[in-house]
This record gives sequence, structure tokens and C-alpha cells, in this order.
Amino acid sequence: MVPRTARAATSSSATFPPSALATIAISMDAAAPCAAPPATKGWFNAMVVRKVATAARERVTREYITGTMRKALLALLVPGLVHTVLAGSPAGPLAHTFSIVARDAATGEMGVAVQSHWFAVGSMVTWAEAGVGAIATQSFIDPGYGPRALGLMRGAVSAPDALKQLVAADAQRDGRQVAMVDAAGRVSAFTGKSAIAAAGHHIGPGFSAQANMMANAKVWPAMAAAFERTQGDLADRMLAALDAGQAAGGDIRGKQSAALVVVKAKGTGRPWVGADRTFDLRVDDNPNPIGELRRLVRLQRAYAHANRGDELMTEKKVDEALREYAAASKVAPDILELPFWHAVTLASIGREAEAAPIFKAVFAKEPIWADLLARLPAAGLFPNDRALLERVQRLRPRRP
Repeated sequence: MVPRTARAATSSSATFPPSALATIAISMDAAAPCAAPPATKGWFNAMVVRKVATAARERVTREYITGTMRKALLALLVPGLVHTVLAGSPAGPLAHTFSIVARDAATGEMGVAVQSHWFAVGSMVTWAEAGVGAIATQSFIDPGYGPRALGLMRGAVSAPDALKQLVAADAQRDGRQVAMVDAAGRVSAFTGKSAIAAAGHHIGPGFSAQANMMANAKVWPAMAAAFERTQGDLADRMLAALDAGQAAGGDIRGKQSAALVVVKAKGTGRPWVGADRTFDLRVDDNPNPIGELRRLVRLQRAYAHANRGDELMTEKKVDEALREYAAASKVAPDILELPFWHAVTLASIGREAEAAPIFKAVFAKEPIWADLLARLPAAGLFPNDRALLERVQRLRPRRP
């Protein structure tokens, strides 16, 4: 019998590795009863059939793990990909999702935000580099679009030209969905004809919203409209786009993960948060990924204030530093470490009266901070003043 997958390979004029072809044939036809062995072969033939079937099942399991079954599944689900999948080129992971890439015209910051019903979507979809550009690569994803596009844009190739080059060279382009923006605000997007419906993109001034496997075709227009009408910085506007996409129907499968990256207009060669990156956040598995992403954005804002305060203290700009510490505590009052260090700074510069109520509030909620305080003088982070230390520690609630 010619397996159904073999007939697909013949009709597409594609070549297929024998091991993979056998695996696909087994996966599709193993459920059918095997032809009975000739009676003359007797019990010996029956035993051989059982052993062959057992070996086949084990082989299916092994090759499923190594990815062969994924190629077969893609070939069956997406007819437009049959030729390239059966030809043996890698299909890549799946990242059916909705995302936005954008540049803030006022600040020059660039970013990408995404949500999907797929684990750790931010590990594959989001790519950005300060002074260069931002990319979202999704659907039947080739993560290599990210670094390759950044390399081209770093070499003065525009985002539209970079995308055109990459798509032209991709034998599996029909399954891709990619969008990118460069440091000049030039935008381009591509949705392959085999991306799972509802799928499409909307390009606007300095941004592109794109989606595939959505509940309906309202998702990406809703994202675009929300991005354009929302006030605030780039992170605020991209989060609003994600919220709007979800409200319009979102991923037909539901919600699982999200991510947001924002980079600065100019690079310094320091690709980390606090330097070239303003935000680099991922929610890998959560029933409400956008909500959790919003919480992390808030925390990142708070810690950015705290880090800036530390920088200002090293520059001896005490009053400015204290304002940053106070702002950090205001943005994230639930993070007790932020007011603790604010109080430590105040007490260390002789402003004990201002520090005392802050210490008292922190110690009341988590007394362990009073224990940590006692260790700071040896590290040079608090005055080596026994009387001061004792006064501050007396602010701790009495133990029952």
C-alpha cells in the first residue's frame, strides 16, 4: 500500500527522507489492521509482525521528539507548506500570535510587544537593538529573521529592504509572518498566504500590528487604532495595543505568554536594561499574560527610578537621588525594598528624622529588614555609628 503521505510527496514532486517518510506512514496508517500473514507462516510470522509494530511505535516516538512528526503535521495542516516541508528544510517552532512593532517619533525609542497562546513567546518572537530596529517574527516562525534583519539594518539597509531580502530568500515564506521597523521609522510587514486565519497586518506611521490564528479579523485593526489613540510612552502604547487585540477576540486558542522590549534611539554597545534597553520583560506562562506584563512594566519603572537614584548618589547629587528613590517607592509601594534603601540613604546623610517613619513602616510589615540593616555598616552601606543603628532598630515592632 502506498501511504497517504507518500502520495503527497509524489504529487508535490518533493523528495522526502526515507526515515521521515516511514515515520509519517506509520503515524497515519498504524491504526489500520495489519494484513494477516499467510497461514503457511504460522505463529512465527505473527511474532515478527508484532515486533515490527513495536519497533515502529518506538521509532515514531523518537522521531516525534526530534521534530520529524512536526514536519509531517505542518505538511498536513498547511497545504502551502507541503513542498518545502517534505523537501526536508526545517519548519521551525510555532508562534501563532499577535504583536506590534513600533518607533516613538518623539524619543526615537523602538520596541516590540506580543501575546500568544504559546509557551515563552518572547524567547522567539521579539528582537530589538538600540539605534538599529525592532522585529517581530511569528506564525510558522524562523527566529533567524531577528538577528539577520538586525544585521542588515545595522549595515544601513532599510527595514522594508531587509524584509524583502529575507522573504525572497526563504523557501518557507508562505508560512511566515514578520514585521520590522528601523531607526528612521521605516516599517514593513509580511503575512504569508499559509499563515493560519484569521491573519493579517496593519501598517501605520512608525508601526505595524500583525496577527495570525486569531478569533476574527478585527484583532490587528483594533491594535492599530489603540496604538494611535493612546497617550504615553512607547511601552504604554504597545500595551494598549495588546489589550485592544485581546478585547477584539485575540488568539483563538486563548492566552499563555507575553513579552515587551523597548530599546533606545541610539546604542552604546551596552545591550542591557538600564543602558540600551528600557524594558526587556517576558511572561512565559500565565493565565493573564498581558495583565502580568503590565505589572512587570510598573515594577521596571520603579526600579529604573531606584537605579537612577543610585547613579545620582555616586555623582553626589543627593537631592535629585532622593527624589528618584521617592518616585520608586510611589510607583511600587508593595515592594518594601525600595523604601528601605530610600530610608538607608536618608539616615546615612544625616536626615534621620525623615528616615525614621519610612523605616518604621517597612519594619512593621517585614521585620527582617531590621536584621539586614545591622549588616550594612560592615559593607560600607550604612554609617558605622552604633547609637544610630540602635535608634533605628528600636523602630522595629517588639517580638511577642
